[in-house]
Amino acid sequence: MTEGIKETHFKFPNQTNFYRGKVRDIYFFEDLLVMVASDRISAFDVILPVAIPFKGQVLNQIASKFLRATQDIVPNWITASPDPNVSVGLNCEPYAVEMVIRGYLAGHAWREYRAGKRTLCGVALPDGLKENDRLPEPIITPTTKAKEGHDEDISREEILAQGIVAEEEYIQLETYTRNLFQRGTEMAAKQGLILVDTKYEFGKMGDEIILIDEIHTPDSSRYFYQEGYHERQANGETQKQLSKEFVRQWLIENGFQGKDGQQIPEMTSEVVNSISERYIELFEQVTGESFQKDGNQNIQNRIETNINNYLINR
Repeated sequence: MTEGIKETHFKFPNQTNFYRGKVRDIYFFEDLLVMVASDRISAFDVILPVAIPFKGQVLNQIASKFLRATQDIVPNWITASPDPNVSVGLNCEPYAVEMVIRGYLAGHAWREYRAGKRTLCGVALPDGLKENDRLPEPIITPTTKAKEGHDEDISREEILAQGIVAEEEYIQLETYTRNLFQRGTEMAAKQGLILVDTKYEFGKMGDEIILIDEIHTPDSSRYFYQEGYHERQANGETQKQLSKEFVRQWLIENGFQGKDGQQIPEMTSEVVNSISERYIELFEQVTGESFQKDGNQNIQNRIETNINNYLINR
């Protein structure tokens, strides 16, 4: 299998800055930024030691599709995608919160609920719910955006009280979040999927709120298969899902949840290949399109060449 892209070290003309995130390498220019989706994978806010081939391409191409499909709801940052792993766009000032929205009780929300909590980010949850049950209505459970370490749950009231986001703008963020989730839900349903939960990030360009980063990808979202969902719930069975949750579950089963003193389990070639295939499966299920693997063994050269050509010709 093609080796995954762990990180990039490009130097472009007129480049002003560089930032390496958990998954993306970002190259800054005076009037734009170039975001390279690497094949790094993180879980529990920890970057795992082995890159997953084609993961970056999957994320970038799914995000591009959904950003195009939602630009009537909210303006977004992307202006071009000169390479399967690359997006180019506006350099916005990001808000310091991520807008998480949940339609079902799954993942982190379920783990908190199972531990006895009935309030999540200031939102009350009813008693008697089971894992993966549909919630009475979608709930917004924001988190802080940590540059290092773990993101933390935070309530609407805390965000406003701390002045992290002005109230008028936060109300607009909530509206955009609900409308984007509704559109994502409708698009998933056409593919036989349920959009379980997801997160959105926003920034500002002048006075305008802009949707940034990726949306509706396996790193930012969780999907269930529609077919058999109700039967599995009724029988207390595990839902068939497409998301990064299977990576988290594998880590949990092998004694790792990102806590101090815990060791990341060995990522064998079999584990890495299976994760790669699951990401490709998700791409094809979510988009309804066939995934095109690039046979070029030197993907880094391809990416660098395509970015340079874009910068020269834009």
